[in-house]
Amino acid sequence: MKLNLIVAMVKTTETDRIVDAAKASGGTGATIIPARGTGIHEAKTFFGLTLEAQTDVVLFLLEEGLVDSVLKAIYEAGRFKEPGTGIAFVVDVERAVGLQSQIKYFKEKAEESS
Repeated sequence: MKLNLIVAMVKTTETDRIVDAAKASGGTGATIIPARGTGIHEAKTFFGLTLEAQTDVVLFLLEEGLVDSVLKAIYEAGRFKEPGTGIAFVVDVERAVGLQSQIKYFKEKAEESS
């Protein structure tokens, strides 16, 4: 079984929405890491102090066959078409452990999509 990792960087206000959308489209769960960052658009300043928007890094470990539908759901739910709302990308996973509880689910989903 081939696994992929979707990494989504989103505003904290969008996190629950994209996690719910990912689960509805076949994702089994997510890991959420609080972060901060900068992008092409300048951060707002107040009396010379930079105000950085908080960001969440949301990780979804998935069987390869689920990636397209989950990524599409994240894109739509997070409104990624709008500037400054977030980004997501997919990384191949060489090895993983601790997935015994999800292997059966991943296999069932892979067979359904075949």
